[in-house]
Amino acid sequence: MFARASKAARAAGCTAVAIAAMSGAVAAQQPVAPPPLPEGQALTDLVAGLDAQLFDSFNRCADPAQLARHAALFDEKVEFYHDRGGVTWTRERMLENTRRNVCGKIRRELVQGSLRVYPLPGFGAMEIGEHRFCAPDGGVCEGRGEFVVLWHRDGDAWRATRVLSYAHRAEAGAR
Repeated sequence: MFARASKAARAAGCTAVAIAAMSGAVAAQQPVAPPPLPEGQALTDLVAGLDAQLFDSFNRCADPAQLARHAALFDEKVEFYHDRGGVTWTRERMLENTRRNVCGKIRRELVQGSLRVYPLPGFGAMEIGEHRFCAPDGGVCEGRGEFVVLWHRDGDAWRATRVLSYAHRAEAGAR
């Protein structure tokens, strides 16, 4: 009887180990919910920081390291809609346009007080604002436009997936 109980106990123990192992495998397959988005001013501050990184690198994109830094902030399949330049469907194509039309030629400034940020639950955030385009040396700003950037959070990384740049016009008071 002792041998049979011992055999049964061993079988129950093996079954428990197998169930625990399968439970761990099933748990490992379950998607992990992302942490909640920051809210209110914390989200605005985070997106304002992303905007600052994006356009600091944009403004210095004649330097290949800065262009690479700029590229890293965009999804590979970014959609970029520009009311004068049309639509681009990939990061590489968008970077070609940036190299050709921006680097060393213009500098972007966020219009103070224009930034608005809205959460996109389960995705990231929407950034809306106005910007000016100026001479690269810090000189005259001759153009102005509006923009929307959809930022997607993937773990700790944030990347722009959709960008709309529109309503481009001459800056009031520009020569």
